[in-house]
Amino acid sequence: MAGHGYEGGRLDLPFVGIATFGKRPVVSDWSDFEADAAILGAPFDAGTQWRAGARFGPRAVREASTLFSFGHAGAYDHEDDRVYLGADVRIVDMGDADIVHTDTEASHANIEAGVRAARAAGALPVLIGGDHSVNIPAIRAMEGAGAFHILQIDAHLDFVDERHGVRHGHGNPMRRAAERDYVSGLTQVGIRNVSSTAREGYEDARAMGSDILSVRQARSLGPGGVAGRIPKGAAVYVTIDIDAFCPSIAPGTGTPSHGGFLYYEVLELLQAVARAHDVVGVDLVEVAPDYDPTGSTAILAAQILLNFLGFIFDARAAGGV
Repeated sequence: MAGHGYEGGRLDLPFVGIATFGKRPVVSDWSDFEADAAILGAPFDAGTQWRAGARFGPRAVREASTLFSFGHAGAYDHEDDRVYLGADVRIVDMGDADIVHTDTEASHANIEAGVRAARAAGALPVLIGGDHSVNIPAIRAMEGAGAFHILQIDAHLDFVDERHGVRHGHGNPMRRAAERDYVSGLTQVGIRNVSSTAREGYEDARAMGSDILSVRQARSLGPGGVAGRIPKGAAVYVTIDIDAFCPSIAPGTGTPSHGGFLYYEVLELLQAVARAHDVVGVDLVEVAPDYDPTGSTAILAAQILLNFLGFIFDARAAGGV
């Protein structure tokens, strides 16, 4: 029943309806769809070494994303004088990969299958975690996409090889990524303070092609300077751990680390990367909403993803990458 509407249709305010990502349509048949970008939830947090709760991240980020979904034809940015994510950009929500409680390998296999399905549909895979271990199956699923560079925005290096037999936890993903022959290198930005990776992990990372920058080093360089360190012409996969941000604006995460980025520092870096590189995949992880009763961490995550998608498809339309 249509009811009283706006311009002949429903007003459909952000708090109305089912909370898909950006209120975009749901795809339930992963074998038959077409899209420019496909959102996949990975509500897995059994790789966590301290505070769990990121399994609720995809749901929280989806709900937060409705705040930016007023149904207008795209989002006008007066600073850039651009309309981002217009009707020509087809975004779908694939729902969540199935998670098998206590079974990391089965859960990761299901996440990998979802990312592979997004790629098979010709869509940019956008994964919402979950803890950072979900990046491991995501990078596995990128096999065959050609060589690409990884930009990691994170407080922690995540370059542990093995600890007490654990190789696929949330401290391991960048080590597992660096082992892939199609990963050409890593730029790891925001790394700071006490880390879960020991000194030898940093040495191994540099030996395996990593460029490691702290928040203070990144601020000194500026967003353009950081983006300029990524090899020219390289395709880029971007992985964003929400704990890269200062917990003063993103407290809803399992391992907060003070001294992190503020919003525009990351946004401007992502915009510079989108303008200069072909972005082949994105994940955003470690939103644990129960640690943030205000909901601002999930809103930050949704805002970053929507803006980044806008930058990516605007650059593609302009033929810049």
